[in-house]
Amino acid sequence: MFNYCIGPGLPQVAYFCMEYGLSTSLPIYSGGLGILAGDYLKAARDLGRPVVAIGILWRQGYTNQYIDQDGQPYDTFAEQNFNDLEDTGVTVQVRIRGEDVVCKVWRCDTLGNAPLYLLDAGYPGSPHAWMTRRLYGGEKQDRVAAEMILGIGGVRLLRVLGIDAEVYHFNEGHAVFAGVELIREKMNAGLSFDHAWNETRHQVVFTTHTPVAAGNEVHDHALLQHMEAYNSLTYDQMRDLGGDPFSMTVAGLRLSFMANGVSKLHGRTAQRMWGHLESIPLIFSITNGVHSGTWQDPRMKEAFEKRKDIWSIHMDNKRKLIDYIEKYNKVKLREDALLIGFARRAAEYKRGDLIFRNTAIIEPYLATGRIQIVFSSKAHPNDGMGKALIARLVQFEKKYPNSVIFIENYNMDIAKLLVQGCDIWLNNPRRPQEASGTSGMKAAMNGVLNLSVEDGWVGEGVQSGINGWLLDFHPGEALSEHEQDEWDMQSLYRVLLQEVVPTYYNDRKRWVEMMILSIDMSRWQFSAHRMCREYFDLMYTPTVNNARNLLAQETV
Repeated sequence: MFNYCIGPGLPQVAYFCMEYGLSTSLPIYSGGLGILAGDYLKAARDLGRPVVAIGILWRQGYTNQYIDQDGQPYDTFAEQNFNDLEDTGVTVQVRIRGEDVVCKVWRCDTLGNAPLYLLDAGYPGSPHAWMTRRLYGGEKQDRVAAEMILGIGGVRLLRVLGIDAEVYHFNEGHAVFAGVELIREKMNAGLSFDHAWNETRHQVVFTTHTPVAAGNEVHDHALLQHMEAYNSLTYDQMRDLGGDPFSMTVAGLRLSFMANGVSKLHGRTAQRMWGHLESIPLIFSITNGVHSGTWQDPRMKEAFEKRKDIWSIHMDNKRKLIDYIEKYNKVKLREDALLIGFARRAAEYKRGDLIFRNTAIIEPYLATGRIQIVFSSKAHPNDGMGKALIARLVQFEKKYPNSVIFIENYNMDIAKLLVQGCDIWLNNPRRPQEASGTSGMKAAMNGVLNLSVEDGWVGEGVQSGINGWLLDFHPGEALSEHEQDEWDMQSLYRVLLQEVVPTYYNDRKRWVEMMILSIDMSRWQFSAHRMCREYFDLMYTPTVNNARNLLAQETV
């Protein structure tokens, strides 16, 4: 039951993440972090890498988000069907807020992924279902409880399964309590806190995924004490790990031997943000990648490799997207008109409505149908600004019903239609807040050309006018948010209307050549296979080798 793949001479890795996007049939993900984790597990499986993953079975998933008659997003939650998961028969126990919480354990390895074990406090009859009911839902105590189950419960699960991990990979700060549990184990074996912390640090690697404040969560120590998250440590010890208030990101860094950002630019940004702190490693970068087997149309891959016609395949995918929109949105878009896609989490800094900021410029193109735009997105149920952004996009859909589309309840299936079926993939976050932005990688693999600010992964792959387009980079001093929005809006209109639109309508040969170069640029450089190899080569193996060298020195 508990077999897992072992590569020759490679370290055994335990990968911790709050969410995993493997398939729409397993809705335990919210967005980019989960999709990235799912793609990583698929790459590990493809490459035969010794990875086991730890996560949570979210009984109601994230949210199903629809648009009401007034154009406002609303959320619905329902118990999900998890019949495809294997009941391991194993349970683990975590002490939370004065109670012993028993978690069932489920295994998933049927979606092309390395083994994923899911901790579940919401099984029938459990009095603790609130702890793992909804991903990122509820109050702060709900979040802390879930993070304790992921971290503390995850380490205890590995012990029950007999999996001797050499590296613990914390994918974001949600997993930090696994480090606290590792320290507790060592202290119970007789080590001092400082010695246990130091030894734990030589087992852990940490990935930070965002410079945005909301993604770097902090908790009051009073709450952590109330929830019993200290797990036998003291206030002083927990403060030394995460500060006061307790920062999950800071603790993740201080618990790790190596740490990385998820693009070259993000690695530099993260180092500027956190590098002044004591007891943290240098933050370097391993750029994210996407699983081509999941996201790239295999016909497009074959046509590229055999130098066959890719345009007809692209148009077939475009028709599939248009047919889907006609079925669910009751609007028939034009096959021969430029189709722009914008689909990602509804966050204010991503500026989903930037293209509409000057309607006098863009309206003639929308009114004539020369430009068509399709959006899809979800906002966090408690994110009023994100929901307001969606509502604005829906208003533009009503204003331009034949040119602007909003597809509700964004998920992996919709994402796949979009990254294969659009002509242009639009990406315009405020720099440098987009840590990576993997949706554009998926589009690029399908010959969908990126039109983007130079942020996240884009600066490593997109060459403007060659395999996509970049907005103008401001050459002067740092800009305020308002100034950056104005600069990028004007640049977007210039590049879109003076370069993209004329090329699409007047130079099909050049457009197809750019599509070919886009696929060539992305197929390995931004693949999950490359990413997985780099984690082993640049993080896991050096971490294990260092730990082994230290052990050898101590035994001399």
